[in-house]
Amino acid sequence: MHGERKSWNGAAAIVMAENQVLMVKEKESGGWSIPSGGIEAGETPEQACLREVWEETGFRVNILKPLHVKRTIIKNHDVALHYFLCEVTEGQISYHDPDDAIEEIAWKTSRELYGLIHDYPEDRELLLSF
Repeated sequence: MHGERKSWNGAAAIVMAENQVLMVKEKESGGWSIPSGGIEAGETPEQACLREVWEETGFRVNILKPLHVKRTIIKNHDVALHYFLCEVTEGQISYHDPDDAIEEIAWKTSRELYGLIHDYPEDRELLLSF
């Protein structure tokens, strides 16, 4: 059918350490966001979250708890993005993303979050709540 929306499901990680949040900067937009990406076939949202954090930042994380699911429509897709609060278990900043979409990975303080260009500005309040 023409005009029928597709679904896209993703997972996003709020990774906290010492009152800083792990952020990635997209090459294309120049904006910052938390590590996130699509859920692949056969993956749970939790598995996708762990994989995306590893690919985009080089850190292995534990999920502390699921937070919420953001539902929105982007470019004719019904988007459901699962948010998880995570902690680092091991690793250091490094890059394994097959999409090669990230230009910078950094820990940001709440004060720094205010000054960043956010790809998803609606996430800023959520990030600041931690």
